[in-house]
This record gives sequence, C-alpha cells and structure tokens, in this order.
Amino acid sequence: MSLLASLAAALLLAAPTAAAPPLASTGYVLGSTPASVVARDAHALGTLGVAAVPLSRDGGDVGTPGADLTGQLATAHAQGLRAELLLSNYSDRLGDFDPRRVGRLLRDPARVEAVASRLASYVATQGWDGVQIDLERMDRADGDGLVLLAQRLQALMAPDRTVSIAISASTSLPSYAARGYQLAQLGQSVDTVALMTYDQHGPTWSGPGPVGSLRWQRRALAVVATEVPLAKVDVGVAGYGYTWPSASSGRTGRTVTVAQARRLVARDGARARWRPGPGEWTARLSDGTRLWWSDARSIALRTELATELGAHGLAIWRLGSAGALPAAG
Repeated sequence: MSLLASLAAALLLAAPTAAAPPLASTGYVLGSTPASVVARDAHALGTLGVAAVPLSRDGGDVGTPGADLTGQLATAHAQGLRAELLLSNYSDRLGDFDPRRVGRLLRDPARVEAVASRLASYVATQGWDGVQIDLERMDRADGDGLVLLAQRLQALMAPDRTVSIAISASTSLPSYAARGYQLAQLGQSVDTVALMTYDQHGPTWSGPGPVGSLRWQRRALAVVATEVPLAKVDVGVAGYGYTWPSASSGRTGRTVTVAQARRLVARDGARARWRPGPGEWTARLSDGTRLWWSDARSIALRTELATELGAHGLAIWRLGSAGALPAAG
C-alpha cells in the first residue's frame, strides 16, 4: 500500500461514525494578553492555555507563576473557561527552546519527580485546571522521561485535573520518536495532545510557503492517528504569519500578527491573495518580500477539518495575534 493510501486509510478509520461532539478548543495567551481579548474570543474556546512557567537551567525546577499568569487564570474562570498552565523550556537568552535544559530534566528521574511535584503544587494551591507540557527541541533519548513526566503529573494531581502535551507536527512516524515523542505511550498518559500543525514553513528554516497548509495538516494528523485516537488530539492552527524578504535585501524574515500582515500589504499597495488549497493568505510586496499568514478564515477551515475527523478541538496559537476568532464548531 502506498504512503498516501495508508494515510487515507488511517484517517478513514479515525473518522467519526456518529455525530461528533462539539469541539473543545484551546486558545493560548501570554501573561500580557489583555483580558478583553479573552472575553472576545471565549465563545470559541473551552480552555485557555497560559504561557508559561520556565524550566530552570539545571532542569530540576520551574519558575513560580507571576501575577500576570495568575491573572490569566482568573480571567479564564471569569469567562467560564478552563485554564492550563504551560511548562516551557524556552530560553530568552537563546531566543529558542533550550535542548540542554530539557535533556537535564528528562534524563534524570529525580528531576522529573521534582518538576512534576512543583507543578502539581501550583495546580493545587492556585486553582489551575491542568498542566500542558510544552517541551521542544528534544531527541530520542528524552522519550522515556517525557512519558514519565506526564505519568507523574497525572499521579500527583487530583483526578479532575488534566495533563496535555504540545507535540511538534511531522508527516513521518519515525521522526516523532527521533524528537523524543513516544506517541502511543504519550497518548495513553495524557488527556489531550495538542498537535502543533503549524510552522511548516518559516523564514529561518525554509523558503516562502504556508505556515501550515491543509494538506500537510491532514497528513500529519493521519500519522498521529495510527498511534493516538484523534478524539484526544487538538489540531494546531496558526494565528500569525511570516515574512520572507528578498535574498538581496540582507534582511531576515520575522513573525507578524494578522493585523501586521494586512498593514504591510495595505501600505505597500500590494494585493493579498487567498489560496484555497493551503487555506491561507499570501502576498508579494514591491520590494520582493513574500508573506504568508493564517487568519480567522483559515481557523474556520481548520474547525471544519477537526469536526470532520472527530478531533478533540483546535489549539490556536495565539489569542490577540490571530484577530477575532470565528464561532466554534
């Protein structure tokens, strides 16, 4: 059987046979995201993912949620939403996720226990509804520790609290294991998998292209569906875009919000074009800069995709950048 046929079969098997339940989507916020944005978009969400408490450099502890994060917790509950606290190995110093600190954590069971205990204490004392593990730039040797972290969080938190995990998307099953994601074991250990089906293209790792095209997302979901029921999977969708300046400019591309992308196009007098295949917008500026971005129209199509496949919901990065969200599916 060809790869495409295999993926199609996986999606067919995973597709719902009865009316799918309403989507239970997660929208992510930073501590600085205005409460008014959460209030505006709450109609489309079930959970607010609050980014994030940092993993310490030695991998053995996490930061304490500040007033900005606990403020988002209060905002979520005021809007009738659940709130999950994100654990991240992002380093401001590196401007990227730190593979060394996550390796120190996940290859040492004692550190895993310490971090899980600390997070569970925040959930118990501050009232969080769960924790999302957002650890990136891992490798195969980190896989056992990642599963253990999810299991220990489940054991240490009350039964009504949830553990979810953000997983970088791929269309190749072996690449998940190579990046430290033991999909079957993780699927059994967490309540929800947020599949980050975005950043298919970006200015520092590829030429211009969709942030996360519909076809690529379908393929990534089909691969994951061979190991994790799609009813436990959130379909990641971008609420942002990227720029790719011309090679001759000497400039590096950057992330843009939906509003910023539209302003760049309008100021240049260029024309934004909707690409129905990828389900995203693109434009070319007069100086040769290319843009791709994903907005509410893009999110609506991913809502249809998630509903069609019987997925748990969407995972939208991030509120504020995306503009107003469309109605939930």
